[in-house]
Amino acid sequence: MINVLHLSAGNLYGGVETLLVTLARERQLCPAMRSEFALCFEGRLASELAAAGAQVHLLGPVRTSRPHTVLRARRRLGLILGTSRFQVAVCHSPWPLAVFGPAVRRAGIALVGWRHDAYNGFHWLEWWASLTPPDLMICNSRYTETTYRRFAPKVRTAVVYCPRLPAVARPSNAARVEVRAEMSTPPGDVVIIQVSRMQELKGHITQIGALGALRELPGWTLWVAGGAQREHERRYLERLKALARDLGIAERVRFLGERQDVAKLLAAADIYCQPNTGPEGFGLAFIEALYAGLPVVTSAIGGALEIVDDTCGRLVKPGDPEGLGAVLRNLIADAALRERLGAAGPARAHALCDPQARLEDIAHLLESVGRARSAGRPDALSGPGASPGSALQPPLAH
Repeated sequence: MINVLHLSAGNLYGGVETLLVTLARERQLCPAMRSEFALCFEGRLASELAAAGAQVHLLGPVRTSRPHTVLRARRRLGLILGTSRFQVAVCHSPWPLAVFGPAVRRAGIALVGWRHDAYNGFHWLEWWASLTPPDLMICNSRYTETTYRRFAPKVRTAVVYCPRLPAVARPSNAARVEVRAEMSTPPGDVVIIQVSRMQELKGHITQIGALGALRELPGWTLWVAGGAQREHERRYLERLKALARDLGIAERVRFLGERQDVAKLLAAADIYCQPNTGPEGFGLAFIEALYAGLPVVTSAIGGALEIVDDTCGRLVKPGDPEGLGAVLRNLIADAALRERLGAAGPARAHALCDPQARLEDIAHLLESVGRARSAGRPDALSGPGASPGSALQPPLAH
């Protein structure tokens, strides 16, 4: 049994937080790993972890501009780690690695980082995190690992795709009609859906621009799920609404805000489209869409290249509304193509993100790094990720 403490800020909700909740909810699939969680902020993540039956430790709000809050949270973490029941602490993203890495080091247990997005090496937070290099860096894709290794070639790495179960079975036609009625959407429309944070790199502007060119094409509606969590995201959302109005498609675009029923929305949609202008480290939203039986349309960059191929979706040039519009026009018009691509999605998602297999991969890696640290030989990791540049490669459904 490996006892693991996962560290995260807890004030936002996105792909990282979805992974943490999955670790809590599906823990019975890997009894060899026991996970607890330490967060700085209370919110949706803390509530969902607690509802899943996980032990959640609250370290108190931290503002990096206020050093006393950092020191206070480190002291609290030190008390938790001092119980000696943990062999490994995992810092999800650069912020907790920078803030808590030194406290983990002082406790003498293994320090693991988990990269959930690309590494550019120039942000002040990444520089701060680099001052406490981990014993192992888990990366959520080969793409993410490649970006990280350019700046940290001596740190051991391993690639593990995010564990994820399919949320719900495909609903009846009556249930789909009911959801569409809730969203003021005609039952016969082809529903294009995007589920993402309100960030410009997610490609909302490209999406709305492409559909603006299709405003004369009848029979489609766009659902945009995802709420603005910070002030710059609220300004971005207003830009999107204004763009839809300017292009004459405001009445066909539904801005749904933050949702906790994403699985239901995906099950009632027909196409998942997220035309990123910047690369995703992985793209958990693509996996959820594939599980829901939707063809996925996204940009041919970043982690998406490891998820989407021509059996289950379409890859487009980033920042190209004209090219995206042509792909969407084809999918809107061709129900048989949508059905064929969507039918291949669940098997593709399972091959990449089968939760039992991925949880066992994680447990194996963490047990190995914990054992090496306790033996005083953190350079003697065994198994996947045993040397700089090596990677655990999950089975791909080519």
